[in-house]
Amino acid sequence: MDIKIGFSDTAREVVVSSNEDQEAIVKQVADALADDAGVLRLTDDKGRVVLARNNRIAYVEVGTTTSRPVGFLH
Repeated sequence: MDIKIGFSDTAREVVVSSNEDQEAIVKQVADALADDAGVLRLTDDKGRVVLARNNRIAYVEVGTTTSRPVGFLH
């Protein structure tokens, strides 16, 4: 699933792909954002770590865990 992080001082966003459960990601983001001076730490599906300062985060969008069908539907 993709996690998009938008920042207050820039129009760009950071996209992190993760294999973790959606509820686990949402809890991790909510816990990190509850601490004003903290840092949001996410690990992507390749093991890379992304750190973002909480006071600069404007929004976090967490994708769905359901897979989308590929091809034509009848």
